[in-house]
Amino acid sequence: MASVRLRIDPPEGRRPGQGRLNRKRVVLALAVLIAFLSLLVVISRMLFRAGGGGKASPGKAVEVLEPSECDQPMPVLQEEKIIIPPGSSLADLLGRRDFDHREIHRLREAVKPVYDLGRIRAGHEMRLVTQPDGPWVSLEYDIDAARYLVVSHEDGRIEAEIEPYPFEIQTAFVHGVIEDSLIAALNRAGEADALALDLVERCFGWDIDFNTDLRKGDSFRIVFEKRSLNGRFAGYRNILAAEFVNAGRVYRAFRFTYPDTGVSDYFDENGGSRRKDFLRSPIKFGRFRVTSRFTSRRFHPIHKVYRPHYGVDYAAPVGTPVQATADGEVVFVGRDGGAGNMVRLRHKNRYETAYLHLSHFGPRIRKGAQVQAGDIVGYVGSSGDSTGPHLDYRVFHHGKPINPLAHKFKPAEPLRAEFLEDYRLEVERLLRTLDPVAIVGPDPSDINS
Repeated sequence: MASVRLRIDPPEGRRPGQGRLNRKRVVLALAVLIAFLSLLVVISRMLFRAGGGGKASPGKAVEVLEPSECDQPMPVLQEEKIIIPPGSSLADLLGRRDFDHREIHRLREAVKPVYDLGRIRAGHEMRLVTQPDGPWVSLEYDIDAARYLVVSHEDGRIEAEIEPYPFEIQTAFVHGVIEDSLIAALNRAGEADALALDLVERCFGWDIDFNTDLRKGDSFRIVFEKRSLNGRFAGYRNILAAEFVNAGRVYRAFRFTYPDTGVSDYFDENGGSRRKDFLRSPIKFGRFRVTSRFTSRRFHPIHKVYRPHYGVDYAAPVGTPVQATADGEVVFVGRDGGAGNMVRLRHKNRYETAYLHLSHFGPRIRKGAQVQAGDIVGYVGSSGDSTGPHLDYRVFHHGKPINPLAHKFKPAEPLRAEFLEDYRLEVERLLRTLDPVAIVGPDPSDINS
């Protein structure tokens, strides 16, 4: 049987092995297509995430981007106001607030060129700003009525400066009539005790003893500056002009500042100084009376004999402040036999004053200390030969006792002659301010009548 072979020829135009080659190309194209699609998916996801327009599907992980440092929330600062208790120091106050000794010492030393924090006073306010569970940020301390200390702590550095309070200053006018005391009259007019003290100590305390010389019906007019802070009364600044009528006698005082030195003082209408060598009274405002005067013969209540009494006795409650009547130097402070606790001062022109029977001495009163008129040298007591609380006040000139109630003390230097014309113009202006009609304007009913 004859064998038969069947041959099938490939289609026209196709070479042997060409089918296998086409399949490889298809696989490669599919791979490229898949890679391209994957790239598109990645790019679209990146664009979608950057735009923030979609929401994450539940159950799928979402990449969280870390916020930059500038987006971090600021820490909440805490401020503590501290009213300094009596007898406290900076170490006591900060030690109770987790400051260690080294940190307190570093703070004091860094601030000392600006202000000594060892001098903080009871009753003043301190403000401490801290971070929660972190370092302190700043400290403020009210030095006085006009200034406060600011201490900042940043990046380990401590910096300090003294700032003035942002006071508003307003000019005001007050007038009144004395019924019992100057303080009471000013209180009735709506003003504080401090204005009465300023009037006495700056203007008329050398001419009038406001404890013994006042008469019912005496009157006053004052133009002055008031300070306010955030709309609230914050004390007095300067008295600009004042008038006081005592027992029919008129006293006036006008403030003038020298243009060349910036020094201010008070003068009368003609440029004479309102200040004299000595204040009229060694006791500031208070309840007292003169119980014994200067005399060469007085019966001593303890020794029962007649002897000279070269001073003036002021009976007053224990603890009443006693002031220096003139600028001077402390030459003795201590106990001196029958005089009890005594302070003795030396003044210019060979004057001396002595303050006897004190209960205790004023702050910083020690031998060699310099004091100014009005500074507290001690407090009324009953030490030594005394039958009750009082001050025995004595004045000596060239070593001899003189009567402080009768002696005519010399006034201070008058206004410098080269400024008299400027001063007269200032007096004319200030005199107009002392007229309440000029300040508030005439009554409309008077104009129409």
